[in-house]
Amino acid sequence: MFSNKDYRQLPNSELKISPITLGTMTFGDQNSQTEAFQQLDYAVSSGINSIDVAELYPVPPKPDTYTKTETIVGEWLKNQYRDQLVISTKVAGPRRDLDWIRGGPKSLDQENITSALHASLKRLQTDYIDLLYLHWPERNVPMFGQYRFDPNDEVKNNQQIPWVSIESQLETLKKLTDSGKVRAIALSNEFPWGMMEFLRIAREKKLPLISALQNSYSLLNRTVEFGMTEVLFREKIGFLAYSPLAFGYLTGKYNKNPNANGRVNLFPGYAQRFNKPGVSEAVKKYALLAENFNLSLTELALKFVSQQWFVTSTIIGATNMDQLQQNLNAVTAKALGPEILAEVENIHLSVMNPAP
Repeated sequence: MFSNKDYRQLPNSELKISPITLGTMTFGDQNSQTEAFQQLDYAVSSGINSIDVAELYPVPPKPDTYTKTETIVGEWLKNQYRDQLVISTKVAGPRRDLDWIRGGPKSLDQENITSALHASLKRLQTDYIDLLYLHWPERNVPMFGQYRFDPNDEVKNNQQIPWVSIESQLETLKKLTDSGKVRAIALSNEFPWGMMEFLRIAREKKLPLISALQNSYSLLNRTVEFGMTEVLFREKIGFLAYSPLAFGYLTGKYNKNPNANGRVNLFPGYAQRFNKPGVSEAVKKYALLAENFNLSLTELALKFVSQQWFVTSTIIGATNMDQLQQNLNAVTAKALGPEILAEVENIHLSVMNPAP
């Protein structure tokens, strides 16, 4: 399906990644190790070289499953040709109530970033991480379904909430890249101001430059187009799109059956980003559009994301092999033409970003 000629260069690095990245956040909860190995083997046999992991996976994060994804991927990775794969993982930061992760996690200071990396290396059974993400900003920003910045959240109990400076975070990341344990660095769930600060400070202080951004992007959430895509273009940063099927909403199954089997119903309350006015209406409109062009909604959703000029790789996850195969086929299908893209824009303008 993919070969080396299809791989795309990640800026500010020596890494080349496939147009599809295999997401693993179901491994260790919805998927057993055996099922995970089947997905990983199939992905690699299809030419996918990019595997996306995180220390807090599987999702939703829970004390009894935390780190299981990395452990499963590590058991698989030890029998692979390591230099042919791009393995990414993520360091969890504060601002979320996850007190089982490194005792907090307290902050993105040197101790926490370094200890997170070393633990991930051990679980993944590898000597280095190709792409290390900061999973979300330490500072006050809207996260995971929030969309408005609130200055009042800078203060708690009448005191300014401290956060480790971006310069300090970069200084730690430099030590890790200099050691050879990390090949390139990246951000996730970041905003334009944060990205520009990371780049400005890195250039001024001769610290490592960010290679990639991983944010949510789908037909239901195109907020990255408000400011960030200009940054990606002008600063030459790679972009990995996560949740292109919007937690399964863009398969259409929840519109057909609100009680359908899937993550939304398996983990009540976790998909709050999509429990908003406009989501159902938008899904109906996109489903009808897909039908009019003899496509499945899944094909429309995945192809739309994968052919955007700023998308370096589309992150696809699945809970069974049929889903994985269908998703890969959808991404590699014929590009959407001007007529259908114009209709997508019309729907977008009428129901804009219902799940930011």
